Amino acid sequence: MPAKSSTIVTALTAAAVVVVGVLGYQAAASAPDTLTQARKDSHRSAPKDHSDRRGTKDRAPAPAPVPAASGKGQRVVYSLGDKRVWLVGPKGKALRTFTVAPSTVSPPLGTYAVSSRSVSVTGSDGIAIEHVVRFANVDSVTIGFSAAVDGSRPDPDSSKKTGGIRESRDDGKALWDFALHGTKVVVIA
Repeated sequence: MPAKSSTIVTALTAAAVVVVGVLGYQAAASAPDTLTQARKDSHRSAPKDHSDRRGTKDRAPAPAPVPAASGKGQRVVYSLGDKRVWLVGPKGKALRTFTVAPSTVSPPLGTYAVSSRSVSVTGSDGIAIEHVVRFANVDSVTIGFSAAVDGSRPDPDSSKKTGGIRESRDDGKALWDFALHGTKVVVIA
């Protein structure tokens, strides 16, 4: 009998280790990169640079402010003229902003809602794309944000009607995480 119960205990222990390993892997794979980066940086403080106290040191440009006429509350703002997207939190502050490569068909100015999403598909230009967030239709052309799997941001061929607004893969992942089904999308000039 002792040999039989020890076999059962060994099997249960091995199964538990496998389950914990799989759950750990899934948790690590689904964690956003921003949390991982924050965790890495949280134990260090930035070194102080006292080399130039007059304020003439080169500084990174301030992020583009959220356009004033883009509504209120949590939303995605897409500026056709600036070729820029803002992910705006519930208090009206930009959580992230980035440039995009516009599609050949632009949505009319106005307010939309995310209508569908796809993890990965082939774009109308034949390129494999991911993190597709769709929000409008214009003359049978579906308009949405996406990132090319190969990282490219092509110049759209004006002879073709395409609705894919391309962003980098990192920006595409951020927009995917932010813009769930029904999220407001505001298109401005």
